[in-house]
Amino acid sequence: MKKYDFIIIGSGIIGLTIAHAIKGRKAQARILILDKEPGEARHASGRNSGILHSGFYYTADSLKAKFTVDGSRAMMAYVKARGLKFNQCGKLVVAQNEHELRQLEELLRRGKQNGSNVRLIDESEAFDIDPNVKTFKRALYAPETASIDPKEVCGALKEDLLKMGVEFSYNTKYLSRTKNVVQTNQGDFEGTKIINCAGLYADRVARDFGFGLKYTMIPFKGLYLKYTKNKSDVKINIYPVPNLKNPFLGVHFTKTVEGDIKIGPTAIPALWRENYEGKDGFSLDEMAEVLFYESKLYLTNAFNFRSLAHEEMRKYNKKHFIALAQSMVKYIDPQGFTEFTRPGIRAQLLDKQSLSLVQDFVVEGDDQSIHVLNAVSPAFTCAFPFSQYVVNSYVI
Repeated sequence: MKKYDFIIIGSGIIGLTIAHAIKGRKAQARILILDKEPGEARHASGRNSGILHSGFYYTADSLKAKFTVDGSRAMMAYVKARGLKFNQCGKLVVAQNEHELRQLEELLRRGKQNGSNVRLIDESEAFDIDPNVKTFKRALYAPETASIDPKEVCGALKEDLLKMGVEFSYNTKYLSRTKNVVQTNQGDFEGTKIINCAGLYADRVARDFGFGLKYTMIPFKGLYLKYTKNKSDVKINIYPVPNLKNPFLGVHFTKTVEGDIKIGPTAIPALWRENYEGKDGFSLDEMAEVLFYESKLYLTNAFNFRSLAHEEMRKYNKKHFIALAQSMVKYIDPQGFTEFTRPGIRAQLLDKQSLSLVQDFVVEGDDQSIHVLNAVSPAFTCAFPFSQYVVNSYVI
């Protein structure tokens, strides 16, 4: 049995950047990355919107606030250094009424506190940026917001890691562990330290090591609707003022790295962890566990889950889905939205005791294993400094 200094479970953006951070500290470290899929970034990381966030949504006491601004700049620096695609078109958050104007001021305050390049602008300046945008009196402008291609980024990171001597084992499903030996469908692997970056299954892997016992994963399905009429009707990312009590940002306009326009995402409660389409990834025991907790959330109406679920299910109605986006622009052709993009699943951690969605990153571990339990949005944006933090604080 070959021995490794570090075995990383999961080759999404966090698994890849943690390996990158370890190599930055210990160039001779023997690292193996395991993944049950045939390649890297097959789930949340590869189905990501591609937006690099600007850091004005999060309270200053959170890890998200600590890493988003630096993470966005680090990711852009990496993308530029590697010659990868990007579209730095900026972002506007638009208001509908006086109440939302006050919320914009709160977002501005948070942004300034977190070091984000963000400012309030009036309607005329917003119209200069995008003549199609519609806002009430003012809007929040984040000029540094950019889109990248998440699959391209993860592919580049894998290439870099291979050159650094990191090994990959794909089609390798974690089954269990005995001390520091990981058992998989491809045999056993021994590592001095095991690092769990398993995304949708991070809680289950963590339980085998005695961590994450108070949590479970609740999956939410994200769908985007693509506008194929043209690429010019919307010039910038346009977002509504979010409900700051939940982690979802609402339906918004996204400009992709190729300049395409799409609206979304949904946050529809999924029935099992990889419930992308049809019976993909179906698991009876997962469905039983997910439905048990979703039923508890629905009956207790924890964090207003009942109305959230009803509203999200309405987004399966294409006309309603488009109408939510139409309120943010002067004109968009409803017939121009012709196709849904590949669905994604948000791996959202739930505190089983308080029945609350965990809104910040969560890492647990000891000297033998580390578990990244909650790497939700904007984890892709935060990946480089967050992974450096994990490595400095827990790994080395």
